[in-house]
Amino acid sequence: MVQDNKNSGKHPLHEKIGEALTEIINGAADSKIKLVLDPACGGKQNLPIFSTAFKSNPTEYCNVDALVLSDEQVKIIIEIEEANIKPTQICGKYLTSALGRYFIHVNNEKGQQKNQQVGMSEKVSFIQVLDGSKLERQSKKPDQFRNIEKSIQDILPVKGSSVHSYKIIFFENADDKERLDRFKKYLLSCLS
Repeated sequence: MVQDNKNSGKHPLHEKIGEALTEIINGAADSKIKLVLDPACGGKQNLPIFSTAFKSNPTEYCNVDALVLSDEQVKIIIEIEEANIKPTQICGKYLTSALGRYFIHVNNEKGQQKNQQVGMSEKVSFIQVLDGSKLERQSKKPDQFRNIEKSIQDILPVKGSSVHSYKIIFFENADDKERLDRFKKYLLSCLS
């Protein structure tokens, strides 16, 4: 269930993905798996990725929409694009995340440090969810998305990056049940 926050209703695809992630992670048998969501997905904090373990503006590369942690390391990065689905935006979100080394955040659990450093797992999966609800019916954008996905997959892993798998899941709208099921299935495969 998406938490009540000031972004509720503003980002329908973010909210759907947040709900799906919460359902899957809460249902996971492995208690070492944790989910962290940004406010648009129903969470309470931004999710900054840094190039070093030193938290500063110069070392902050991006903020992502959701993270799945396993054994206190980043296992899956999820980025959702509802507004700008141009190649530069898609590739830029991937690359800034792939160049990152740490997620540094305020841990909301009692007794935890305020700027907890969470490193990347040896093999991180990056899932990019794209909203095509504003596209024209015969748009060639889905073909472009497939080409971008293949191009990125062909260069993985990028030297020095922990991101070893990349997937684009294109939604026709926030209520696209077929794509939501595809997202859930792919997420589960990344967890195994």
